[in-house]
Amino acid sequence: MATGPDHDFPPGVAAPARRALAAAGYTRLDQLAGVPVAELRRLHGMGPKALAQLQAALEVRGLPLG
Repeated sequence: MATGPDHDFPPGVAAPARRALAAAGYTRLDQLAGVPVAELRRLHGMGPKALAQLQAALEVRGLPLG
């Protein structure tokens, strides 16, 4: 039986970006608050669309990317 995703990233974030985040130790959206965009951009699988989606989701929570 599936228990659901093991993250709370927005549903539109592609699997390669989610895997890149997990490999870097990020499993929750709020962990990305304050992380420099340049650091996330260096992750293999993280593209501009995923970055924009993550930034928008953080902004909804009142949290910034670094």
